[in-house]
Amino acid sequence: MQRDEPCGGTLYLVGTPIGHLGDLSPRARNLLAAVDVIACEDTRHSGQLLQSIGAVGRRLSFHQHNTRNRLPQLLQLLVARQSLAVICDAGLPGISDPGEELAAAAREAGHEVICIPGPCAATTALVSSGLPSGRFCFEGFLPTKGRERRQRLEHIAKEPRTSVLYEAPHRLLNLLQDLIQTCGSERPVQVARELTKRHEQHVGPTLGAALRHFQAQRPQGECTLVLGGAPDLAGPKLTDAELIKRLQRLITSGTKASEAARQVAEETGHPRRELYDLLHRDSAD
Repeated sequence: MQRDEPCGGTLYLVGTPIGHLGDLSPRARNLLAAVDVIACEDTRHSGQLLQSIGAVGRRLSFHQHNTRNRLPQLLQLLVARQSLAVICDAGLPGISDPGEELAAAAREAGHEVICIPGPCAATTALVSSGLPSGRFCFEGFLPTKGRERRQRLEHIAKEPRTSVLYEAPHRLLNLLQDLIQTCGSERPVQVARELTKRHEQHVGPTLGAALRHFQAQRPQGECTLVLGGAPDLAGPKLTDAELIKRLQRLITSGTKASEAARQVAEETGHPRRELYDLLHRDSAD
């Protein structure tokens, strides 16, 4: 027998539409209409949806810039036995947003945490991509620059499972260029945008093709990239000496070192940066 919802002292993570308003489930609709407090990523953005379903609960902003101050307040509401729902601008809270931190803190404090399932851009893009979905890893938003970004990109380049990434439209071209440097231009990808909306679009089938498309047509809307895993390379693993020989052969023929590293990376599956470093270590010896 299902219990009545919402319950006092319980945190609800509620999935909301990522585009099509018809994707809001009846359970989510009923709970949001009855809950005491609703924590929203953007109260003005969510206000339209909440008003349309007759939600009367108190609304509080809860986003990455006020998490530290807001967390204690939200936990205190649960202590006071109020029911609390968390929603993000679109999709399932707790995926690449502060809902994750709140859920962890609520559980640690002994409060019940319940997810009201709903749309999620990561899984929606994954299952429609045609790429393997039996095993996949979610990378979310990568660091925007620096060593941590390079390390994450190199890890993704070697990952045999399908990877799912999020990116803002104004940074999409940079991400595609970085992925090409580490994974090669022929790595399979589907870039999904405007999911569930009228102008839903999936662009691929390779990183190179996706880059050319978005260089010609400026990307708009949040993007979800579904990247094919690293190929299972057949044949014996090449030694450092054999890799250096391939690189030097290209350089002797007039190819620049960076381009030689890229070509050998595509041929062998070795990360371009590792080959470039190997070449420089050899020249320093």
